[in-house]
Amino acid sequence: MLSRRHFIGTAAAVISANAVTGRVQAANIPEAPTMDKATMQPPLHPTSGPDYRPVVTLNGWSLPWRMNGDWKEFHLVAEPVVREFADGMKANLWGYNGQAPGPTIEAVEGDNVRIFVTNRLPEHTTVHWHGMIVPNGMDGVGGLNQPHIKPGKTFVYEFELKKSGTFMYHPHSDEMVQMAMGMMGMFIVHPRDPAFHPVDRDFVFIMSTYLIDPGTYLPKVNEMTDFNMWTFNSRVFPGIDPLPVRLGDRVRVRVGNLTMTNHPIHLHGHSFAVSCTDGGWVPESAQWPEVTTDVPVGAVRAFDLLADNPGDWALHCHKAHHTMNAMGHDMRNFIGVSKPDLARAIGKLAPDAMVMGQAGVAMGDMEMPTPDNTLMMMTGSGQFGPIEMGGMFTVMKIREGLGRDDYADPGPYKYPAGTIAYEIEAPMPEPPRQQPTKAPAGPNNPKATKPMPMKGMDMKGM
Repeated sequence: MLSRRHFIGTAAAVISANAVTGRVQAANIPEAPTMDKATMQPPLHPTSGPDYRPVVTLNGWSLPWRMNGDWKEFHLVAEPVVREFADGMKANLWGYNGQAPGPTIEAVEGDNVRIFVTNRLPEHTTVHWHGMIVPNGMDGVGGLNQPHIKPGKTFVYEFELKKSGTFMYHPHSDEMVQMAMGMMGMFIVHPRDPAFHPVDRDFVFIMSTYLIDPGTYLPKVNEMTDFNMWTFNSRVFPGIDPLPVRLGDRVRVRVGNLTMTNHPIHLHGHSFAVSCTDGGWVPESAQWPEVTTDVPVGAVRAFDLLADNPGDWALHCHKAHHTMNAMGHDMRNFIGVSKPDLARAIGKLAPDAMVMGQAGVAMGDMEMPTPDNTLMMMTGSGQFGPIEMGGMFTVMKIREGLGRDDYADPGPYKYPAGTIAYEIEAPMPEPPRQQPTKAPAGPNNPKATKPMPMKGMDMKGM
């Protein structure tokens, strides 16, 4: 599953022993694994040291390490990458070790870690270990705590993992551009005691957002609010991995947020308790049941649940626009507008145009032409028809009989007889309803067919 990149002994690598520090010479730099797959890789179980339940990363993987004496050594390579958001759309991003976001780093409380960072970007960079307690000179803020890592150079970060928990890593060097280009990852520090907060399955992903114009490949890095691609691990539905879970498992889901807005993450069919933030573990006495947890900007939330309700359960951000792809925020609201009249008016200017939105924008099975490298706004299908989602949406699939490390998609849920909502033949009389207010009649509007704008609706341009 992994290929190796060799940086030793070639002038092209441009790795300087002076840049690495006097303690670690260039000849000792570990190889840097890379990954070219966008599907969840099997958990990376420890081969030495304390045992722990490894995490699995949605559409991602965990970075292998080597032991060098008492040091656990990793190698991150910051570089341009191509990331497929879903089938039919790719983006030119920056990331680590072949992917954006970068691989998850896993270690154990009390470990001494040495992390080599090689810069293959066209500009300088650093790495900040978000939420972790490290020596000041290892905090990764360029110019403040260390020199910037110039293109072609390798720096080393060395620190002891003081506490367990869920953390992130990202640049603190041209931060707005580099994070907007996808440079981020998760850092999981497992408790040294395997009996501390144990779970049977442990999932992790990080949220990022992009503005990529239809038909293009490069994010607009100066955007601050109006994004159109809302991603879990730089993937959008239907390209996001499901979460396969064995019935009865104790499950943890860890979520990082390096977007520019908060995300209320909602799970159907279960209640859960927030068990960890990037500040540390939440004592059980302080936890309470939720079905939605808000993940603020620059924060982590981990929540635990007992998977005792079998089925296919939606897991998504509850901001409705965040479960759509390539959404045009300037679309006009045509709900309640007379479609024939509107079609005639538009047809005079654009004979081939389609009038959409009179009864909402549900697309169902419609297939519309889109520019190259662009996804439908709402897409995906299930065993009962169109799911009409996108963006930050996936499914937790709870089944009996899954193996301990079986994370393969189990397919659609087989519903027991009599457990699916169904249609009945029971016509009901239409109750009286308030009708939309219509514009007053006038010389240019004798039939008064145009509704007045309703409060909260954008009828601009009608």
